[in-house]
Amino acid sequence: MRVVVDRDRCEGNAICVRIAPEVFTLDDDEYAVVTADPVPVELETLAEQAIAECPRAALSRKD
Repeated sequence: MRVVVDRDRCEGNAICVRIAPEVFTLDDDEYAVVTADPVPVELETLAEQAIAECPRAALSRKD
């Protein structure tokens, strides 16, 4: 699985980073960045949780 960040929607709340720090980080502009591409199978559940809990729906799954 892959995760895509919509930078137009991302506000840098870092909820994704708190949920899955092995998958996400924030860049210098405080936007989410996917650091695990593709997401390892053992981290997919956390990535899905981050997608679901993003307050701006800035994350989406791409298979």
